[in-house]
Amino acid sequence: MDDHDGADAIERAWRDGLKPDPLLTVSEWADRYRVLSQRASSEPGRWRTERTPYLKEIMDCLSPASPVQRVALMKGAQIGGTECGNCWIGYVIHQAPGPMMAVAPTVELAKRNSKQRIDPLIEESEVLRERVKERRSRDSGNTVLSKEFAGGVLILTGANSAVGLRSMPARYLFLDEVDGYPGDVEGEGDPVLLAERRSATFQRRKILLVSTPKTKSLSRIQREYEASDQRRYFVPCPHCREHQTLELENLRWPEGRAREAEYACVHCGALIGERHKTRMLEHGEWRPTASGEGRTAGFHLSSLYSPVGWFSWADAAEMYEQAQKAPDLMKGFVNTVLGLPFEEEAEAPEWQRLYERRESYRIGVVPEQGLFLTAGVDVQKDRIEAEVVAWGRGKESWSLDYRVIEGDTARPDVWAKLDAVLARDWPHAFGRTLPIRVMCVDAGYATQDVYAWVRQHPQASWGPAGAAARQPGTAVAVKGRDQDTALLLSVSKADAGGKRRGLRIWSVGTPVAKGELYRWLKLEGPTDEALDAGSSYPPGACHFPQYGESIFGSSLPSGWSPGSSRASRAGRGRRSRGGAMRRSTAGSTPGQRPRSTGSTASRNATGAGWRKRWRERWNGVIPSRHRSGRPSCARRRVR
Repeated sequence: MDDHDGADAIERAWRDGLKPDPLLTVSEWADRYRVLSQRASSEPGRWRTERTPYLKEIMDCLSPASPVQRVALMKGAQIGGTECGNCWIGYVIHQAPGPMMAVAPTVELAKRNSKQRIDPLIEESEVLRERVKERRSRDSGNTVLSKEFAGGVLILTGANSAVGLRSMPARYLFLDEVDGYPGDVEGEGDPVLLAERRSATFQRRKILLVSTPKTKSLSRIQREYEASDQRRYFVPCPHCREHQTLELENLRWPEGRAREAEYACVHCGALIGERHKTRMLEHGEWRPTASGEGRTAGFHLSSLYSPVGWFSWADAAEMYEQAQKAPDLMKGFVNTVLGLPFEEEAEAPEWQRLYERRESYRIGVVPEQGLFLTAGVDVQKDRIEAEVVAWGRGKESWSLDYRVIEGDTARPDVWAKLDAVLARDWPHAFGRTLPIRVMCVDAGYATQDVYAWVRQHPQASWGPAGAAARQPGTAVAVKGRDQDTALLLSVSKADAGGKRRGLRIWSVGTPVAKGELYRWLKLEGPTDEALDAGSSYPPGACHFPQYGESIFGSSLPSGWSPGSSRASRAGRGRRSRGGAMRRSTAGSTPGQRPRSTGSTASRNATGAGWRKRWRERWNGVIPSRHRSGRPSCARRRVR
């Protein structure tokens, strides 16, 4: 370079420009560049990972140098999980630009998050402000749901928008509060799977799933965590230095004085005060508790790890005492404090009890008090299983027949056999026949095949008065959702708009169906002496004919465990005939009876209209002594 004034300075600047940016991890970037805004944080100022040291390893797994591609964080409240994801967003914009998608449970929540968290994240950091355009106009590249930056773009959307989920390919995915996502988004399937397809073409993709869990066996974050190496955070006792995880059962406090709660070391038994928590967290370490394939890292954190000043052990003790007095609060405590999925109290009875309660009515023949029929269908890769159920007054039900249609469910001939089941007229004890009014088919597996089959049959209607099946042979595609507000939740918006040529997908509240079914199955019928004296079964009573043990589940598949919905769907181990009935009575995925329960709701068979239709159908056929809807003498149980 020619010798002139300033030549050395120019050369130094030129050489400095050739140096690559320092290879930072996400946690190092956050400590160096992130500033928490007063609008979005109770502790504004420089980000300090040492305040939440357990987040360091989680964030660093999202760094480009880490071999981990998928991170699942199952957490309680007040531990900084969402802010961990926001640090990653800032890192991507500054250090590793590329297309990124951040998904909230709904579009409205995505907009709120953009204004309350993402905008302050960008505004308070100089390096991010330089890279993201200012919000001056609609076409500026910086809108509420889209942030363009050099080398990439950040799209924010909701899990309830199929259009948003398939809007663009994404190398980076941040899926926040995945247990709050709908079970089916506009009839197109699971929103997590839809989002993940956006990153399928990227070899060095990164996916972060964060959520407080909800219901056991239905929780997405539980499923992701259990499929990982299941890391737990071990902290040292300040007295004996032995490491341990923080568990609720080790909290100690005098009865009625939860504010005095302390933690008892599992190794030495010494009581640990809250003041020691900061040092314990600082010297903690993540340890895997399961084997993994190396590309998926799972982390679990309860609120007991929350830093001093956020959520204390005394707060946890107080909430636990309140939940003990008011059971309705226990689910929220387990989910938000312990960071664990809640297991509903309604457990299925043992199949042996149901087997012993079999009755002597004929299989395939509608009992005297049966008024209409429904059917529930489960679809698997190598079979279709269906249960036909007769319903009477007070939701009393009788299992009429249980069919297992063997064969590859991708073949039309297998579905043709299901057509025959739906088209059949079933003989009634009084000499007439009844058709199946509604058949509910679970669309969780072979979804498109189910849609194609259901479309060939009459559809149930949905209106202000609820659901109704106007004609026999109605077929309904159903999908379970983890919501306990109602049995029939809604019809998918896209389907209601006619985008599937008349096909409607019905969302069923799985916790409601399971809870109601299990209560019915546990109902005790009258004794033989009481039946002889004229007593009747309670409303909701479930009756079963003399099915064999294989139907009830004398041999469960290997790998099955109560409450595990994945075991039955994965098809692990051996399978015996009658698996779906077994699942409906043994506590795994709801079998056909809950689907039939949903059918009764769509049948709309209650109230004065129901009584009128019943009288019109059976007038002159049923002896007058039976027209109350109860038999003159109930069937005896088989001993």
